[in-house]
This record gives sequence, C-alpha cells and structure tokens, in this order.
Amino acid sequence: MIRGSVYDAVGGGDAFLAVARAFHVRALADPSLNHPFSHPGHPQHVERLAAYWAEALGGPPTYSSTMRDQSAMLLIHAHNGAGHDFGERFVACFVAALDDADVPDDAELRTVLRDYMQWAVDDVLQYAPRDAVVPDKLDVPGWSWDGPVSDGVG
Repeated sequence: MIRGSVYDAVGGGDAFLAVARAFHVRALADPSLNHPFSHPGHPQHVERLAAYWAEALGGPPTYSSTMRDQSAMLLIHAHNGAGHDFGERFVACFVAALDDADVPDDAELRTVLRDYMQWAVDDVLQYAPRDAVVPDKLDVPGWSWDGPVSDGVG
C-alpha cells in the first residue's frame, strides 16, 4: 500500500502546531517536565517545536532551513543531567497531546508517532550527561512509517 508521509497523516503543519501547543501545556503541568518548560526560552518555542517534529516526520525542512540544525537543538538540551523519568514523562505528554490536538485515532499512526518520540527522546537524552560531546553539523533525523530514514549524520 502506498501512503503519504507521517506528516500528511497527522494533518500537516497546522496539526503539528496544535500538537506542540497541547504538548507544551501538558509539559508545564507535569512535575517532571515543568522546570525546563517553565523557563523563558525562545519566544517562538512552540512554533519551533512544531516545525522540528513536522520536518522529522516528513514535512517541509522549515526547521533546518530557517531555524537550526540537529546539533544546535541537541546543545540546547545537552548537559542537563535529566532525571530518570524525564524521557518517560516526555513521551507520555506527547502521546496525550495527540488526543488533545485531535490527531487521527489510527492505531498504526499512533504507534509510529509514539515510536518516533521514544527514539527521539532517547537520542536527546544520550547527551544529558555533563561530559557528553554533541557532534557538529548534524541534520534533523527523519522518521517514516518504517522507522528511521536518517540518523542526522550529514
């Protein structure tokens, strides 16, 4: 069966923005995620988050062409010594945000999105130790219906 991208199945850019907004609200309400999400960051953090997820899941390269590359994103999140339940809570908030944003309730789509987020969180958390080294010039890694299509190594 030929199907479009995961990005298209979610509903495109507006849908990713709705997911990012819903996720941000949930992250602020979560005791494990509140701290990093409550600090002033980029004024368009939610829009940047939506663009990042959209690009990673088959949408336009807006994040990497107008904002940052993977290395810069990792550096923002690196060396923070994230707690043991941070990744689990992040994924749980993302999955719940899919419902909040009315992403289609298709079992295969939801599995792909959850698997992507677990993979992405694991990737980010490998740089949480204070002595972690983030490689330079990484591309935003891509994900499809079948899993990773690129690892971000340009």
